[in-house]
Amino acid sequence: MNVLEGALAGKVAVITGATSGIGAATAAMFVAAGASVIIGGRRKDVGEAFAAELGPRARFVPADVRVESEVEALIATATDEFGRLDALVNNAGLGVSRPLPLPEADLAAFLDTLAVHAGGMLLGIKYAARAMIPRGAGSIINMSSIGGHRAGWSDVSYSTAKAGVLQLTRSAAVELGTRGIRVNSISPGPIPTGIFAKNAGVDAERADRTAPALEPLFLQALENHQSIRRVGRVEDVAAAALWLASDASSFVTGQDIGVDGGIAAGRPVSVAAEERRLLAEAFASLPG
Repeated sequence: MNVLEGALAGKVAVITGATSGIGAATAAMFVAAGASVIIGGRRKDVGEAFAAELGPRARFVPADVRVESEVEALIATATDEFGRLDALVNNAGLGVSRPLPLPEADLAAFLDTLAVHAGGMLLGIKYAARAMIPRGAGSIINMSSIGGHRAGWSDVSYSTAKAGVLQLTRSAAVELGTRGIRVNSISPGPIPTGIFAKNAGVDAERADRTAPALEPLFLQALENHQSIRRVGRVEDVAAAALWLASDASSFVTGQDIGVDGGIAAGRPVSVAAEERRLLAEAFASLPG
């Protein structure tokens, strides 16, 4: 028996940024687990085709999370069409923008990143809470990042926004918990998705299609940082979201789950051991 089978039976979820990458994998996994899913995104043709592929329990609603009326309509679709809202996955994002030295920082780009990752999530929480409070239950899942915990993994605007997501999650958890609503976050490490190529100017559909080809490059880049020796996949993140949306996590709120292969825990012991060996050799070779 598939361990996911029936985990979300009868539940209704809204997932933002769900036309590709982590969001799309989460939508597919939620539907497979029995949920009805509202897919939010900006690419209408892609979203409608994806919803049709997932079947009658999926709907696509065009939504830019920077536009409050569109977020409100996205959440309303869940209650209007399925009569309830059990889970929200705040996943929409801009990705990592081109890093700039701080003396050349672009304030407009910085604020736009905050608008999507912090403002968009705030709007999602606002309208999801309104839908969930009357039932006294619900799960809100915010997508953060390893970049929200550690500097140097992404540009300053993305890192700042994702750090804000962590505090927004905790703040919402302590306020909404008394109303029966759980709020948690997920912090993925680097996951090969089309968003990296999109940031480099590659056409969106081509970027999504060719993302798996990046796996060898990611594995090589992460060798000295990640203890689990494989590349993280969108399904790894989706599975964490599934657990947080399910009743299996009913006593978990205000928490962040790292899906990063061990990056946040520390670098692999083998890397440090090799550095110590090289240092010992260097000392041994010194004269006198």
